[in-house]
Amino acid sequence: MIHSTHRFHGRSSLRFAYQKGHVVRGELISLRVARNNRLSTWRAAVVVSRKVSKSAVVRNRIRRRIFEIVRRYAGRIDGPFDLIFSVYGEHLASVEPATLEQLVCDLLQKAGVCRSSVFGPASHGIVDEKEKL
Repeated sequence: MIHSTHRFHGRSSLRFAYQKGHVVRGELISLRVARNNRLSTWRAAVVVSRKVSKSAVVRNRIRRRIFEIVRRYAGRIDGPFDLIFSVYGEHLASVEPATLEQLVCDLLQKAGVCRSSVFGPASHGIVDEKEKL
């Protein structure tokens, strides 16, 4: 899970990103990005509606998997961005981890959120939140 400073608090805090952000779409997931200069760091949210799956267990599994990928690539996010990932398919709960990681990384790269233009394998250049402290 990502640190609480990188999470949205309350539904009204999402309003800015929905109004001012631009959307980058993938095949099963989309990313809404808004630069928020009022903050010193980035924030992320994952939205999985009940239309995707009626089961809260499946929705939470998808949410946790995406948050973990964002946490692992946190060192590459450059600037105070509001990031909202919207999920479209229940298939993401059972897709291979490498495939899901590639989907999320492609969206971050297309949105221009990351410092490096090329995402390498998960073992190279990833800064863990605990290692930064």
